[in-house]
Amino acid sequence: MNRYKGLPPLPERIGRLDELAGNLWWSWHHAPRKVFRDLDYQLWRTTAHNPVRMLWLVSQERLEQSARDPEFLSVYDAAVAGLDAAYEAKDTWMARRFPQAQGATIAYFSAEFAIHQSLPIYAGGLGALAGDHCKQASDLGVPLVGVGFMYPQGYFHQHVSPEGWQLETYERLNWPDVAIEQALKPDGSPCIVAVPLGDRAVLTNVWKVSVGRVTLYLLDTGLEENAPQDRDLSARLYGGDRETRLQQEIILGIGGVRALRALGITPDVWHLNEGHAAFVVLQRIYEYIAEGAGFDDALERVRRATIFTTHTPVAAGHDAFSFERVEHHLQGAWGPLADIRSRFLSLGEYHGQFNMTSLALRTSSFANGVSRLHGDVTRTMWEPILAERDANRQRPLKAITNGVHVPTWLAAEMARVVERHIGPDWRDRSDEAAYWDRVLDIPDEDLWSARTALKRFLFAFIRDRARDRWGQEGVTAAAVVAAGPLLDPSALTIGFARRFTAYKRPELIFRDPQRLIRILASPRRHVQIVFAGKSHPADDAGKGHLQQIYRHAIDPIYGGRIAFVDDYDLHVAHFLTQGCDVWLNTPRKPLEASGTSGMKASINGVPHLSIGDGWWAEGYNGSNGWVIDGGGPFDDQDAQDAADADALYRLLEEQVVPTYYQRDQRGVPQAWLRIVKECIRSVTPRFSAARMLKQYVEEMYAPAAQQAKDSSAPQISR
Repeated sequence: MNRYKGLPPLPERIGRLDELAGNLWWSWHHAPRKVFRDLDYQLWRTTAHNPVRMLWLVSQERLEQSARDPEFLSVYDAAVAGLDAAYEAKDTWMARRFPQAQGATIAYFSAEFAIHQSLPIYAGGLGALAGDHCKQASDLGVPLVGVGFMYPQGYFHQHVSPEGWQLETYERLNWPDVAIEQALKPDGSPCIVAVPLGDRAVLTNVWKVSVGRVTLYLLDTGLEENAPQDRDLSARLYGGDRETRLQQEIILGIGGVRALRALGITPDVWHLNEGHAAFVVLQRIYEYIAEGAGFDDALERVRRATIFTTHTPVAAGHDAFSFERVEHHLQGAWGPLADIRSRFLSLGEYHGQFNMTSLALRTSSFANGVSRLHGDVTRTMWEPILAERDANRQRPLKAITNGVHVPTWLAAEMARVVERHIGPDWRDRSDEAAYWDRVLDIPDEDLWSARTALKRFLFAFIRDRARDRWGQEGVTAAAVVAAGPLLDPSALTIGFARRFTAYKRPELIFRDPQRLIRILASPRRHVQIVFAGKSHPADDAGKGHLQQIYRHAIDPIYGGRIAFVDDYDLHVAHFLTQGCDVWLNTPRKPLEASGTSGMKASINGVPHLSIGDGWWAEGYNGSNGWVIDGGGPFDDQDAQDAADADALYRLLEEQVVPTYYQRDQRGVPQAWLRIVKECIRSVTPRFSAARMLKQYVEEMYAPAAQQAKDSSAPQISR
């Protein structure tokens, strides 16, 4: 696909720039990023680091000049060589550890993937985890293909009204600006599949995204042949009502399997990342029965190769629909299942509804939560179905704690410090604990210099963003103040950035306003807080919490020490997780399944200040951050909030703030940097995506592939 058709051809000497831009491998490797940064730094910034868009805008004169610049060509050649090496690599971790898996394929289904902000098909933590999963699979040589949706309108852009209410706007994607191309069937024709939905078939186009060695296949119903309402089914991530959500999940599951078959891809293992993808099993059971298997045999074969990961202990996070609506929308999908559809529907039964998590748990051999604590909570929450799994000799539910892709999230300034004092091979050793022990030997001055630089970048970003809001959008003076230009770059800066919803308690730190004001405005020890995050469009309670934060940000009583950065996305997340001093997290325990933003902050030397929930329940070691422990649990939520707020204030007053401002004669906070080093040392290897993905391969992917291979039942023909 020549997306640059109509433009003058690239100079021959740098003729692979479009190939570099077209594979999102550049998003986590220094060399290709430097290529585009050096090509035109201003364009790199104004396009929010999108090289595909850059190549539409860069001048021919600049391209010709770069093609003659020896320094640029040296960087360009290194980037091209790196991409070629990634394509051709044979000696990967996967090849060494599981040589018998050569030629195997793992299909990874997820409703969202966060790879880069230029491809806005993600909302939050689930997408960030899926994106990191794919990038790490590329690095390790794990033979993964991703399946999801290509949302032409993506997730919403967030604006805040003068009253502080979240407003959502959707912006249609400009397709030529995105690293995406039409997926082709083996015969070279566009891959379009028909998905039965109700009394009709919905045509679904398939798009291809290259993520290093991993490929994502994204489904899109926006074809002219479809009825207008069907074209909009895949328009927005988590858009529309429950009816739309159900139809999207049927298309993801049934359509995703059909798309892989049409592309000639025959997965050995099927990984369902959350219950949204559980209709995968319906299509696969259908295929086995069409080949002559009985229902029980087909179900058992599907189970052997299916893995399910659940990400939430919040009941509302588990999609459930009435049986009537499920039967209505599946009426054209039964085929040979018509006589036993009641048996299939019973697989989703839970408390009188068709529950997608119930379906996934009953039809997978391997299942897991995403932290140790979440594993315990999930076993209690789904105890009746897990008892059925035991009776069916399905494997016990495990816990595989989430991790983050270190090459994506480690700031360039921190990476340079690591390379200088630990070694240049950190990208390949992000999960080796002994390797990261060397962090303790980094000179304080070097580490403090890097941390100070990252903080400067954050405040420059906040000021530029506030100025843009003022100049381009004509927002009110109050909105400019709320965006943070009055923040003090030298003050202790606390970051709170996540989805705004009630259980995350974003307002907990405002429980006692006078006490908070004393902390924020303490003489010579100023403290400030930067908030960011979106609330789900249908979550009015979450929007109410966001509105209160916004009102605090414009309230003169806080002296400009509270800010709200709107339209939180991956681009904003990098600045915040790298540039704050402390990362705050205040969920109502045990409702945080894992969380990953605190991991991203910690690997950059931003200590975690959190309730002991999710990953922090196993990540805290006594010296790498702080646990907010108000005691309890209390039966009364208000009493719990009061106790937790008091514990938070005490930590700030007695430990966090005094330690940060304790400086030696050089102005270096040695005691603080001991905490910083310990959080990098302890968090990076244990909570890296490399550790996480190796655990998935060793404990789930490899056994599932072997289990399916060892089956004495005949395989379906392809």
